[in-house]
Amino acid sequence: MSIGIFPVVRKLSRPLVVFFLRYPITPNQITTLSLLVGLGAAVCFLENNYYIRLIGAFLFVLCYLLDNCDGEVARIKDMSSKFGDHYDTFVDWIVHTALFLSLGYSNFKAGDDVLWLWLGVIAGAGASINYLLGFFVGKDSEHHPASEEYSDQSTIKELFVLVFRELSRADFCFILLILTILNYEWVLLPAAAIGAQVYWLTQFTGCAKKYHV
Repeated sequence: MSIGIFPVVRKLSRPLVVFFLRYPITPNQITTLSLLVGLGAAVCFLENNYYIRLIGAFLFVLCYLLDNCDGEVARIKDMSSKFGDHYDTFVDWIVHTALFLSLGYSNFKAGDDVLWLWLGVIAGAGASINYLLGFFVGKDSEHHPASEEYSDQSTIKELFVLVFRELSRADFCFILLILTILNYEWVLLPAAAIGAQVYWLTQFTGCAKKYHV
């Protein structure tokens, strides 16, 4: 069974990679641009205006596209570095934590229910735990490509980790975009509050390192 169509963000980012290769732009500069765009998206989600939040959702997609470009450009230009790897992970953490906190605050402000604020904080805490675990425990340097085929012998746990931990994470921006278009992005708060904890817990499973995007 092939999963070559995923992650979608990798397919859509290819034209941007080609664009960046034409200019003397470093991977770390692309990562910084991703950070600024991602924080801009989080700021948009502080507002309860539908159109501003929709702009935020599109900015978040652009953030993901840029996030995928920095690694590709680094490999092609042979500019990969340990600092760049850590910087990229740091930016991912900051952007996602800012998004969850923004969603929590805006929904709290709209309904005056502190539960939404706590859900945002819990989701952000889960993202922080995952980042710290990755930083201190370290990453596996050898990853299988996400586009590989997995066989019928793959266990249910492996397939769950693949879909939940890798594919849904890689294309999370499109989940946010669809929910924002439908005006249901608030659904992400309880889902993220629980999912962020499950996500960092799966880091301790052996099959979490088998598939990586």
